[in-house]
Amino acid sequence: MKAPSRIDSSPLARWFWSVDRVTLALIAAIVVIGLVILTAAGPAAAQRLKIDNEFHFPLRQLLFMGPALALIIGVSFLSPLGARRLGVALFAAAFVLLGAALIFAPEINGSKRWFSIGSFGLQPSEFVKPGFAVAAAWMMAEGVRDKRFPGAAIAGGLYAALMAMLIAQPDYGQAALLTAVWMTMFFVVGANILGLAVIGLSGVGALTAGYFLSPHLARRIDAFLNPEDSAAAYQSLKSIEAFAHGGAFGRGGEGASVKMQLPDAHTDYIFAVAGEEFGFILCFIVLALFAALTVRLLVSAVNQKSLFAQCAVAGLAAQIGLQSLVNMGVALRAMPAKGMTLPLVSYGGSSLLAAGLTLGLALALTRTPQLARRRREFMP
Repeated sequence: MKAPSRIDSSPLARWFWSVDRVTLALIAAIVVIGLVILTAAGPAAAQRLKIDNEFHFPLRQLLFMGPALALIIGVSFLSPLGARRLGVALFAAAFVLLGAALIFAPEINGSKRWFSIGSFGLQPSEFVKPGFAVAAAWMMAEGVRDKRFPGAAIAGGLYAALMAMLIAQPDYGQAALLTAVWMTMFFVVGANILGLAVIGLSGVGALTAGYFLSPHLARRIDAFLNPEDSAAAYQSLKSIEAFAHGGAFGRGGEGASVKMQLPDAHTDYIFAVAGEEFGFILCFIVLALFAALTVRLLVSAVNQKSLFAQCAVAGLAAQIGLQSLVNMGVALRAMPAKGMTLPLVSYGGSSLLAAGLTLGLALALTRTPQLARRRREFMP
């Protein structure tokens, strides 16, 4: 396919020359590798769940991959104003759905996180993350622009309300992730170290309280600290076994046997399947791609003139980078199990579509204004 001419003034040409094509290439590489890994993990999951079609999960992933990629491209066409409006609307809608989940969603494994829509599941917490990053960034930037506007207080209120919703579900993993994202954004707008330290210590205090008040959280922490004495550590121990079995180059095909014993091989522990099937080499490539994507977005954030764009893109980048790091860390037993997917790789429609929105918003806010034209710079 021939690239549009630089003198072409059509919307497609303006988009092509203004969007960050390096970021697009990194996303494409992760998507392709993710589909390969899921194709390897899918048959084991289908067999364990007694699904006749061994390619059930890869095929359903493809069903959602199209809309997810369309979201990445479509949202990236938006102006900064359009991206801000979408982010705020997304946060409001997802927040309402979080509240509805507490009332109407069925309880699964002690948590109320999912709505069932036919044969599909909807997880509102996945969609609230990119919306929160944009909405909170808007408030923070407005507070810096106009000292009379209580932007930091409003952003803090949004954060507190969101934490209350997530802990009520409970979903401690997403709560911890969004706390880290919020701290990243506060750092970007110039929060002092003391303020960040207070937030961090508050998080540690909340985690400590959660250990004593939530049996679910206590089981996960105990399983991490004493895996040999806990049945809850089964998956993490099998995950390490999968990496050891795969070695440097993997045991692809019928040689990969440990994945058959991993209940969440196609979702939370898909990184372990990559290790057993393709070895440490592919795992390193996946890690490098996510690191490159995160760093690229952070560098793009620094280069923005708008404080809103800087803050929002930094939050979106932190979300992708930290979520991928947590997923890999859990698979390597470097941290307690958190039930967090690997963006664009793990099976799941909510996870895929939310990742598409996250990356689309980041691309929209980092397009080159001089080349995009007609873009409104509305934040300092």
